[in-house]
Amino acid sequence: MTRPLDPVSLQHFVAVCEEGSIARAAARESLVASALSKRLAALEAEVGVSLLVRRRRGVEPTPAGEALLGRARELLSALDRLRGELGAYGLGMQGSVRVLASPSVLAEMLPEDIGRFMAQHPGLNISLDERTSPEIVRCLREGAADLGVLWDFADLNGLQVLPYRSDHLCVAMSPGHPLARRPALSYADTLDQVSVGVAPGGLMDQLLRRQAALLGRVPAHRVQVSSMDAACRIVAAGLGLAVLPREVAVPHAGAGRLALVPLSEPWALRRFVVVTRPAPLQSASARLLAQHLHEAAV
Repeated sequence: MTRPLDPVSLQHFVAVCEEGSIARAAARESLVASALSKRLAALEAEVGVSLLVRRRRGVEPTPAGEALLGRARELLSALDRLRGELGAYGLGMQGSVRVLASPSVLAEMLPEDIGRFMAQHPGLNISLDERTSPEIVRCLREGAADLGVLWDFADLNGLQVLPYRSDHLCVAMSPGHPLARRPALSYADTLDQVSVGVAPGGLMDQLLRRQAALLGRVPAHRVQVSSMDAACRIVAAGLGLAVLPREVAVPHAGAGRLALVPLSEPWALRRFVVVTRPAPLQSASARLLAQHLHEAAV
């Protein structure tokens, strides 16, 4: 009968691949180099295929080694999460979940939805961090996060997806702007106006550039800012208009500071999703939170 792979050997293998050197990996793993070499040879004998190419200046994984490296990282990450959850039980908690959210989601209802969940489950420990959508997807795939909440515009292949909330893009401008009294605007209407770019390189920026390209145009931003709050302040100061989620802009529009005109484009309705790793790699706590957020939007 084939023996199950040893997590310690997998950890050593990952170290060798990351360090590119048996000597450096041995130092990292507190082993002598000869003992680590024997461990790797035993691992290759177990799987029946060469995992490393040994060169004069170091080592690198073979194609089979690359395949094992990805799976080994997933397994070791899952074991770390399990240790963390069991440790949380020892402290009187019932588990922990690391959540990553895109700036748009974090600026809207997600904190309140998570707050209600924590009130129902006071034993759970949740960490919530802001990341761009590509970072969220990468962290989920690498096992560095348990749950992500982001716009469904991202590439989510291989991950489990549940619908969450939605928002609506609008054009934010000062109340005295020539377009401020329109009932609705097309994106083309905005392209001749002085504008403010938000989060350059982010998914919304990519979407707007793509839509402008379809019109044979390029957005010409007078100012670029990294956050939506900053965009609202710049717009309120009369320095241009910006395409923003209405749900984010409304709190800044009080006392006549901003005029918000809806975008008439079908793509102006954005749908958010709750994303987790495949079911066998999910913790019970992450599964419970994902279901709560999904139901919060119903």
